[in-house]
Formats: sequence, C-alpha cells, structure tokens
Amino acid sequence: MKKTKMLLGLSFVAISGLILIAADHADAPAVTGNANDITDVYAFQGQDTNNMVFVVNTQGLLSPGASATAAFNENVMTEINIDNTGDNVEDLVIQAIKRGGKMYFFGPIAPGTTGTTSTVKTAGASGSVDISTYGGTPITSTSNGMKFFAGPRDDPFFFDLNQFKAILGGTATGFNNPGTDTFAGTNVLATIVEVPKSMLGTSATINVWAETKQKQ
Repeated sequence: MKKTKMLLGLSFVAISGLILIAADHADAPAVTGNANDITDVYAFQGQDTNNMVFVVNTQGLLSPGASATAAFNENVMTEINIDNTGDNVEDLVIQAIKRGGKMYFFGPIAPGTTGTTSTVKTAGASGSVDISTYGGTPITSTSNGMKFFAGPRDDPFFFDLNQFKAILGGTATGFNNPGTDTFAGTNVLATIVEVPKSMLGTSATINVWAETKQKQ
C-alpha cells in the first residue's frame, strides 16, 4: 500500500509549526485492518529543530480490546521514501521491519531499487526498539543520532465522518465547530523515527511518502 507524496520544507522558517499528513481509514478489503493498511503519514519538525520526525500509522480503527492483540507482521516492511532532488523518485529510504519483539530500522540510505519493489538495506542498519504494548509505558530508543518507537497509540486523526456524509448528501453546508471526532477511542499501530536533518541531504525541501511491502 502506498500513501500520497508530501512536499516538506527542511528549513526552520519553512517548517516551523508545520505538520503535513495523508490520511485514509477505509481501504480495499485486501488490506483493511491488517499490517499492510496505512491510515496516516505524518512528517514534522522535531522538538529539536535540527531533526525531522516521520510517523507511519497502520491498522486503524482498533478498539481497546483489539489494540491489546494487534501486532506488526514480520513479513511486512514499512518504508518511508524521501525525494530530495525534486524528481519524484526516492533518493533515500527508511525501512522498519519487525523481528520477534523488536522493530529494526535501516536508513536513511539510498534504495537498492526504486518504485514498488524494495530490498532490505541491511548495510544501513540504524537501530532498533522494543515494541511497546497496549497500556504499558511507551518505550523509545536512541542510536546513531536517531530516535525510534513502535507500538499502539491513540489515533491522532480528527474527522467528523457523519457531518461529511451530510455535506455530501446535501443536508448540511459545512462542518460544525467543534465537530465530532469519529475516530475517538480508536487506536493505531505507529512506527516513528526521528532523524537529524543532516542525514536527509542538502535540499531545502523534500518529498515524502510511505509504503508497506509484503515479503515475496
């Protein structure tokens, strides 16, 4: 599954206070609710303004009960693609793969192949983190100047689905303020990596998109 590309400014002025997302909580039956199903992609400047944070959320609309048993799939790789030359082709990738109770990260590193087929860049191993459990204390790790997290989180995406349907149906002209969060009380599995901007190239802007890829 692939998420829409986003253009991000890497300079402090360009990205200060900026969060860009691509959201999709209703996919084809083949991926809905499983480890391939990306709900959101977030990219934003870190609390340390020298860093960028990338978030890929999967397996949306998890109830608290389902969150306790939801798991990353060892045969599915999450890949964050970064284009720093403006040609809409990934120049760098960050890959995340579960093994046992850990999530292992590779990159940022040049991809072995571009497009829909990927190879695991084992030479670019950057760190790992124990996968956090639902209801437990979140676990993070730091390695090679990068910070990592993997595990269940509250779904941060806010959307008033019923009002949206009313607008489409012609019975409403706009959203309410405040609206009703359709996703309140639901969770996702989040893969998060914080990366120094110096690892992302020298361009003032980058394009970012994410994919999940099944082991063949």
